[in-house]
Parts: sequence; C-alpha cells; structure tokens
Amino acid sequence: MKVAILSGTVYGTAEDVARHAANLLKAAGFEPWHDPRAQLDQILAFEPDALLIVTATTGMGELPDNFVPLYSAIRDKFPAWQGLPGGVIALGDASYGDTFCGAGELVREMFAELGVREVQDMLRLDASETVTPETDAEPWLEGFVAALRG
Repeated sequence: MKVAILSGTVYGTAEDVARHAANLLKAAGFEPWHDPRAQLDQILAFEPDALLIVTATTGMGELPDNFVPLYSAIRDKFPAWQGLPGGVIALGDASYGDTFCGAGELVREMFAELGVREVQDMLRLDASETVTPETDAEPWLEGFVAALRG
C-alpha cells in the first residue's frame, strides 16, 4: 500500500515526525513517500492508496507558510481521493487555547470535503508537554498501520 506523507512545519519538528512516520510505515511493509517540498503533481503521480498529513500550527491556528501552497493546490484541483483512508497528526501548543492544533482541524475539513476517510482520531501533540514528538507519535502510528491493514 502506497502512503503519501505530507508535512507542514515551522521549526522542522513536523517534518521530523513525518520522516519518523515514513520509517515506521516502511518497516511495517508499506511504501511511504514523503517530500517536505511536495507538489500536487508529484503526489498524484505517486498514486497514493492512503494519506498522512503531519502539520504544525502557527499564528492563530493557521497552517505553516510552507504548507499553504500545497494545501491551496489540493483544494483548487480537488483530486479524486474520495474514500482514501487518511490520518492527521497535528502539532501545536495548548497554551494557545482554542487555536491549539488549528492547522490539523483545517486539514480535517479538507479531508471531509475531498471524501478522505479518517481512519482514527487526529493526534494532537502539545509542544508544551513533549520533547520527543516522534516517539510520542508511535502509538498513534501503530494504530494507523493497523487501521490501514483493516
């Protein structure tokens, strides 16, 4: 199963989590693809069977600047991803209150519009509580792998 892993990051942490996810998915027998500078045409050429989006949250619950062009391209082109399984890992800081992991919520809304089926609840990683987000994501990723195997 081919899994496209897309990431949006501010300080590199979301990209680190995405790379770690790719390694775990590969070890589990999947074919992950992750390019932090991914363009929509590259993702479409890969023809993913599943999507994983790892994104930091910036400002007042917004997507990181490096992810906005890809997010906009996906929303504009509306790829035929209806029914694809997907998952979202959101990074944020709970001290921001209502906007905590807001970028992840934006991705979930996009998934709903595209018909991408979230196979488990979004993982929220709190920067004020974790110093090892890659490791903290492992139990969720194990559940993601199990859900993809169905």
